[in-house]
Amino acid sequence: MHALVIYESLWGNTEQVARAIAAQLATVMTVEVVDSEAAPTQFDGIDLLVVGGPTHAFSMTRSSTRASAVSQHAAPKAPTRGIREWLAELQRPPRGTRAITFDTRVDRPRLPGSAARAAKQELQSLGFDIVGKQKSFRVHGYEGPLLDGELDRAADWAKEICNAMQASQ
Repeated sequence: MHALVIYESLWGNTEQVARAIAAQLATVMTVEVVDSEAAPTQFDGIDLLVVGGPTHAFSMTRSSTRASAVSQHAAPKAPTRGIREWLAELQRPPRGTRAITFDTRVDRPRLPGSAARAAKQELQSLGFDIVGKQKSFRVHGYEGPLLDGELDRAADWAKEICNAMQASQ
C-alpha cells in the first residue's frame, strides 16, 4: 500500500503532526509527505490520502487569513497554495482511493469550525472514499507549540487508520 500525506503549515505545527502520522503509517506501508504547495493533483497508485491543515476563521485557510497570520501574528511562512486552493485543483481520483483529514487549531478559546471537516467534505464530493472521522490536534495560541501529547495522539490515530485499512482488505 502507498500513502500520501499532504499538509499546509504556517508555524510548523501541522507539519509536525503530518510527519508523526506518516512515521506511524510507514510501519505498514510506503509513505510520502508533501506540503500543499508541491502536492500532486492526480493519485494513480495512491491507496490512502491524508490531508491536514490549520483551522483559520472556522475552516481551511484562505490567502487573506494566511496573510493576516504573517502580518498580525508573525507566522514564519504563508504558503501561496494552501489545502483549500490545492483541493480546488484536484482531479477525480481513481475509484476506491481512500482519504482522511486532520487539522490543527488553538486550544483556547475553543472555537467552532474545522479545516479537517471542510477538507473531508471536499474530498468526499470529489469521489474519495473517506475512511474515518477527521481529527483535530491542539496548539497553544496561534503559533503553538502543540499541546503535550499531541504527537503521540497523532501516531495513535495513524495506528487506528492502519488497522482500519488492513481490516478492509
